[in-house]
This record gives sequence, structure tokens and C-alpha cells, in this order.
Amino acid sequence: MRNHALSSAAILTLLALPLAACQSTPETGAATGAAGGAVAGAVVGGPVGAVVGGVAGAAVGGVLTAEEQNRVHTYVVAQRRPTMRVAEEVTVGQPLPPRVRLYPVPQSVGLRNPYSYTIVNDQTVLVDPQTRTVVQVIQ
Repeated sequence: MRNHALSSAAILTLLALPLAACQSTPETGAATGAAGGAVAGAVVGGPVGAVVGGVAGAAVGGVLTAEEQNRVHTYVVAQRRPTMRVAEEVTVGQPLPPRVRLYPVPQSVGLRNPYSYTIVNDQTVLVDPQTRTVVQVIQ
């Protein structure tokens, strides 16, 4: 029975990702993606689908537009900060370890909200400076 539930959750994730992506726009970000994914997941798979769809939708919906991502990436590359190595996986919605140094994103970059960034395992990571929570991994 447990394997059946896990298999169902995996299938629902695959089904919910495209549906969640349709619900998300760059302007509304992860919150709308999570809500849209939860609704789509609930339609497809009931309560378990709502949970899976919500997580998938949050992952699909980023907080920055493509233009903002480019500005942040350009700024970060120019700063030449060292990468921090951590054993934990960097996951949107999870806080970074206290030993990871955060750097502020200046207002001149033109983001709507004040964020910090860091480089973890060779990835640029956008972070909420108040909670140290990862809000987006910039590709």
C-alpha cells in the first residue's frame, strides 16, 4: 500500500508540473505557482495531489522575471564572490546554514524586494535576508 501511494505521488508530480507552470507568471512567482499547482494537483489526485501540486508549483514559479535574473546574474559575476561548499542540498523554501555568508543585492540592480545572495556549490542563490530562506536558485 505504501509503495502504491509513493508511486501515485510520483505520477501526480509529473502531471502537476505542467499544470502548475501554466498557473505561474514571473510577476506573481512562487506563491501563485504553489496555489495553482495545489488546485491542479487536487483536481488530478485529490488531497495528496494538492500537496504534491503545491510543492511542484512553488518550484516552477520563481520570484524574479527573466530580466531581473539577468541583472542579478550580471551583478553577481562582477562581484567575484567565492563559492561556499555545503553538504546539504540547496532547496527553495529551506534556510541556508548559518555559516553561509550572505551579500546584499543593492537597490541599483532594480529588484522589487530587498534580497541577499550567495554562491553555494557553484550556484547563485537568492535569499530572504530576514529568514535566510532560499527564494530562488538563479541559472
